[in-house]
Amino acid sequence: MAPAWYLVYCKPRQDERAEENLLRQGYTCYRPQHSCERIVRNRRQIIAESLFPGYLFIQLAADANWAPLRSTRGVNRIVGFGSMPLRLDNSLITHLQQRTAAPVKLGLEAGDSVRITEGSFAELDAVFVTMDGEQRVILLLNMLNRQQQISMPLVSIIKN
Repeated sequence: MAPAWYLVYCKPRQDERAEENLLRQGYTCYRPQHSCERIVRNRRQIIAESLFPGYLFIQLAADANWAPLRSTRGVNRIVGFGSMPLRLDNSLITHLQQRTAAPVKLGLEAGDSVRITEGSFAELDAVFVTMDGEQRVILLLNMLNRQQQISMPLVSIIKN
């Protein structure tokens, strides 16, 4: 029987540890990640975070030995109904792998031109000044022939 994908529920904040231990045991695992910009020790960095914290996918044959999974560090259990593990459609994993393989968005630098996509200033161009915390930005917006500084959510802008 062909191998299928299953969902593994990990112990709190140990999905990376579980993935490392499962890979070391020879299992095929997949932990979708996305890149985001965060301020770490007063510096902006692009870091990879789990798309589904606390979960990862594992590929197993139906007749595989499931016992070692229960004692793997970081693994809590296989997600399922009753005593039967929930088998996932291969197209789901393929779709996730395609979506998370997108190139990392480069961080914003002071002076970059951006477009506001949401809110009362939607569709206006502005100039990126700096980050205002982890999820907000300060922009220069030209209004009434004067430059005004505004603060807005990071998700409300895109780089031109």
